[in-house]
Amino acid sequence: MHDYTGTTALVTGASKGLGAAYARELARRGAHLVLLARSADALHELAGRIREQHPVRVEVMAADLSERDAPHTVADELAARGLSVDLLVNNAGMGSVGPFLGRPLEPNVRSVDVNVTALIGLTHVLGAEMLARGHGGIVNVASTAAFQPMPYQASYAATKAFVLSFSEALAEELRGTGVRVMAAHPGATDTGFFDGTTATMHPKAADSPEGVAARTLDDFARGRSVSYPGRGFGRRPTTWVPRLLPRGAVTRVTGGLNRKLGFDDVRDVDAAAS
Repeated sequence: MHDYTGTTALVTGASKGLGAAYARELARRGAHLVLLARSADALHELAGRIREQHPVRVEVMAADLSERDAPHTVADELAARGLSVDLLVNNAGMGSVGPFLGRPLEPNVRSVDVNVTALIGLTHVLGAEMLARGHGGIVNVASTAAFQPMPYQASYAATKAFVLSFSEALAEELRGTGVRVMAAHPGATDTGFFDGTTATMHPKAADSPEGVAARTLDDFARGRSVSYPGRGFGRRPTTWVPRLLPRGAVTRVTGGLNRKLGFDDVRDVDAAAS
């Protein structure tokens, strides 16, 4: 079992939602933290609450991971502060919902920058340091969306498919080195993912961020290379069917489900209200 006590964990997208849940759960398990997100104010607020509740060190680092040089900027800042990262939790993510050609391009492009480019950048610069030390861990937060194309969430699911493939390959490359890689595949999680749009998520279908974070860290502690956190055993079987059926059939089924959810007719809240 992996022991988090006294280790230093860097959590991206830590200002809210699942990232904040990972930060709180890691602190509860005795890990020191580096909290990374765009919003410095939100990070400082979270850091203050964590320090009040747990005897751990909490560092705050504001950065926009959609910028190409962000991973190297983060690594330089860590070095300037004399910090070594034992566990990297690549949690930051974003995505666009709605018909691809009927929605703005920019959120789709940013989702590739954050979900893919920043993730592999941080993994490269911090993973190389872990490899040189002969120990460390990387948790890449993907999604159950990674296992099939998803009409009306086309770019988001595609970025998570990248994270799935990348994580599996890197885990094998690093086998026996002392550095472990695990991909986490949560399903629908109550994080406000659709905030700012008319899309909604049924509360009964969503897991709590706290439960997902705890299950992810439990699985990493047990030495697993993949985690399906949330709803017990129920999430994993949803990833089996897409691997058995023809891709075209899977895509049509997924598209039909997303149409039933209204994802084929999504607007920004401000535009809908005007």
